[in-house]
Order: sequence, then C-alpha cells, then structure tokens
Amino acid sequence: MARAELTDRVVAVRERIARAGGDPDGVTIVAVTKGFGAEVVADAVATGLADIGENYAQELLGKAAEVLDVRWHFVGAIQRNKVKALAPVVHLWHAVDRASVADEIARRAPGAAVLVQVNLTDDPHRAGCPWSEVGDVVAHAAGVGLDVRGLMAIGPPGPPDAARPGFRRVRETADALGLADCSMGMTADLEVAVAEGATIVRVGTALFGPRSARREMRR
Repeated sequence: MARAELTDRVVAVRERIARAGGDPDGVTIVAVTKGFGAEVVADAVATGLADIGENYAQELLGKAAEVLDVRWHFVGAIQRNKVKALAPVVHLWHAVDRASVADEIARRAPGAAVLVQVNLTDDPHRAGCPWSEVGDVVAHAAGVGLDVRGLMAIGPPGPPDAARPGFRRVRETADALGLADCSMGMTADLEVAVAEGATIVRVGTALFGPRSARREMRR
C-alpha cells in the first residue's frame, strides 16, 4: 500500500469520527499494526499516526527496535512475564484487568500510564475484569503508584450497535471514577464508541486492510 493511500484512509477514519460527533483532533487514533512489518509502522508514523498499538510482546519489541518516535500502546492481554521487557517502551498499557498485573507493571515501570480493561458482558471467556471489580482494580492500580488514565473495553460480537449499552456504561463509570479516557471502538464499531464518549479508538483494518492480506502490504 502506498503512503498516499494510507493517508487517504487516515483522513477517512477522522471523517468517521467527526460524523459520529467526535473531535477528530481530540480522539486519539491508535493504529493497530498487528501482523504488519516495521515498514508499515514507519509509513503510519509518516502520515502523522504517532500512536501505534500492538497485541503481542515480541512483535512490539521487534518493531520498536526498528522504528523510533512512536508512542507504543500495548493493547493485548498482559502476561506478567513479558512486562519487564515491555516496560521501557510502552507508552500506555490498555489491558490491566487484575491487581497482580498492576503490581508487576508498577514494579517494572513505576508511575506508568495504564487503562483498566472492563469485560462488558461479564463473560468469563472474554478479557477484562468484571463490572463488580472495576472500582477495586482502579483503586489498587492507583494505590501502587500507576497513572490510571481511564478504562478500556472491547465491543461484543454482533452488529456495532450491540456495543452501545456497554460503551455508554464504560463512559459513565469512568466519569464516576474521575477518569478522563475511554479506549473503546475499533474499525467496525468506532462510530458507536465515539458517540458514547470514546477518547481513544483502536483501528487496524480500516487503515491497513484485512488481516489476511497484511503480508502483501509494502511501502
């Protein structure tokens, strides 16, 4: 994919944010480059996307060694044994879901910026802490010295509007806890997320194409 095409796609995502009622300059786009090489990260940065998200520790670390001037967001499930290696490069941890993870991040990266991930449906097979534990996890993370910026959530399967009640509750809960940020919304449901108060959206496919085609992408 040429940089010009990627630039057009970035513009299209910002237009989607605006149409949903969000401020294109106020909603952070985290470009999720899972499955792409470092050259695609470099292209994304060249278009002005300084915030790059990765799901896997080794993939993030490999790209971070090749591409500078990136704010790396770790958006995947956090394994405690990977925190030490990631700590020097992660700008924002999106998926703190239990006290033990907060403890490990605080030990390896004192004062790190984090989001607490909420399981919107309390489905034990999905990531995130149950609604009943959100306040406790936020308080614990803050208590061990982390900079708790807000909450993070992944919409449930199904049509985009199915995520609306959960996203609305995330925003309301963040407000009640005095937290500014809500990381919610991806390619399929970002309009719903923005309309319900997202300040961060995590976008991959809308920028870089379907995951199955990623190996074919080149600068």
